[in-house]
Amino acid sequence: MADQARARKLAKRISQIVASALEHQVKDPRLARVTITDTKVTGDLHDATVYYTVLGEKLDSEPDLAGAAAALEKAKGVLRSMVGQQTGVRFTPTLTFVTDTVPDEARKMDELLAKARELDAEVARIASDAKPAGEADPYKAAREVEESD
Repeated sequence: MADQARARKLAKRISQIVASALEHQVKDPRLARVTITDTKVTGDLHDATVYYTVLGEKLDSEPDLAGAAAALEKAKGVLRSMVGQQTGVRFTPTLTFVTDTVPDEARKMDELLAKARELDAEVARIASDAKPAGEADPYKAAREVEESD
């Protein structure tokens, strides 16, 4: 087992190498909008999972996830060779590409929070005009009991 700090350093270096290679060396148009977000390396330094996102052409368009996945799978050998040349480790880790779902989940959470804020504002608006159903002060003062002899 390798040191955790070494695994983190290798993961960071793999991210940099893959991102640079996708930008400069790999000439596949399907990879033009791919961004490397994170990389995790196993403790034995034999497997690396590279997380990526695909940006849409326009804000309203859906990204081509299937095309990007196919292009990354096709370029996996070239990318692994580059990682091996530039890292200098004894065993070059195998690369696995996984779509990063964090941006989508964050967008969904933002939408849910915005909806909750709208509902809270409506409840506050309704509550501002509300009047109590019973008496204004439901907690009555304790009555004094008169002692009669």
